[in-house]
Amino acid sequence: MDEVVRDYLRLGLRLGRLVDGFVDCWFGDPALAAEVAAEPAPDPAGLVAQAVRARAALPDSGLSAPRRRFLAAQLRALECTARRLAGERLPFLAEVREYFEVGVELGDPARYAEIHDTIAGLLPGGGDLASRVDAFYERNAIPADRLLAGVRAVSERLRELVGPAFGLPGGERVDYEVVQDAPWNAYNRYLGGFRSSVSLNAGAGRTIAALPLLATHESYAGHHTERCLKEAGLVRARGEAEHTLALVNTPQCLMAEGTAELAVAATLGEGWGRWTQELLAGLGVRVEGELVERMLGLVRQLLPARQDAAILAHDRGAGPDEVTGYLRRWLLLPRDRAEHMTTFLTDPLWRAYSVTYVEGHRLVAAWLDARPAGQSVADRYRPLLEEQLVPTDLVAGAVG
Repeated sequence: MDEVVRDYLRLGLRLGRLVDGFVDCWFGDPALAAEVAAEPAPDPAGLVAQAVRARAALPDSGLSAPRRRFLAAQLRALECTARRLAGERLPFLAEVREYFEVGVELGDPARYAEIHDTIAGLLPGGGDLASRVDAFYERNAIPADRLLAGVRAVSERLRELVGPAFGLPGGERVDYEVVQDAPWNAYNRYLGGFRSSVSLNAGAGRTIAALPLLATHESYAGHHTERCLKEAGLVRARGEAEHTLALVNTPQCLMAEGTAELAVAATLGEGWGRWTQELLAGLGVRVEGELVERMLGLVRQLLPARQDAAILAHDRGAGPDEVTGYLRRWLLLPRDRAEHMTTFLTDPLWRAYSVTYVEGHRLVAAWLDARPAGQSVADRYRPLLEEQLVPTDLVAGAVG
C-alpha cells in the first residue's frame, strides 16, 4: 500500500474515533484498524496537520492522476472536519464547498409554488393541498407487516435486471431489516465481500409508496452495486485500498448519493410506477403506480427546499420554528416530520448532508443528460459505478 494512501486511511479512521457515524463503511486491512484503535485519543489540531501533510505529498506520490484527484478532494474535506473539531468556526457555505466541491444557494419559492399548482391538479378534492398530499401517501402506504416482503420482492426483481446489465460479482447479497424510529428512511451499510445490510425505517410511510426508489437507491443499481463493483475492480483488481473506506461529508459521499438518486433512471426508467403496481399486486398491496411516479417526480423538484432550510438555519440565522415552517410550507410536510427534518439539519454531523442529495442529483443528472448521441443512460451511468470520479469530473463532462 502506498504510504500516502495509508496516511489517508489512518486519518479517516482517526476522525471516526472522534465523530460517531463519520465512517460510513470500512472493509480494509484489520491490522491498520487495530493500530488506529490502539492509539491515544486523536487531537483534532494534529489531524489538521496530518491532512495538510498528506495532501502535500500527493504530487510526488507516483499515483495516477485520477487517484491523486480523489485523494486531494477527500483530504481537503477531512481537513475541514478536523478544523471544525479543533474549534474553528466556519461559515456554512464555505463548509459545504470544502466538503463537497460545490457551491449552493437558495432555491426559488416561485418555482416551488408552480410545482404546488401542478400537484394540486393531480390531486383534486377538498381540503388544503398538504392534506390532499397526506391522503395520497396514506392511500399508497405499504402496511408495516408487508414492508419487508415488499422490498425483498422489488429488490430481487431489480437484481435480475442489474446483475447482467452491470456485471455484478458472483455471491453478492443484500440483507434487509425493518427498524423503528430511525432518523432516515433507509440506510445501506456495506460490509465488504460483496455484502450489504439495508435497514428500512418502519415509520417512513410517506416514501414507502416509492419502494423502487428506495431499492434502486440503496441496492440495485445504487449504493450496494457501486460498492460491489468498486471492491471488485478498484480494490481487488487494482489494489486501490483507499476505496475500502467511505466517509461522510466528503466528495465521495456526494458522488455516491447523486449516483444512487439516479439509479432508477439507469435501471427502470420511465414507467417504474406501473412496474411497481403490477409487482406489488402479487403481494396483495395496491398502489396507484402511475400517479405515484408522477407525484414523486414533482416532489423531487421540491427537495432543494430542504437544502434551503439548512442555509436559512446556518447562514441566515433562522431559528428552529422558522426552519420548520419553511419545510412545512414548501415540502408540504406535517409538523412532526418537518420538526424531525429540522433536527437532522441542525445536527453537527449531518447539517450539511442534505447537499449530497440535492446537488449530487443535480450534478449526476446534468452529466447523464450530456451523454453522446446514441449512448444509453445505463452505459453513461456505468463509470459512476466502476470508477471513482469527483464532482469536478462531472462538471467538466456536463460542459463538454
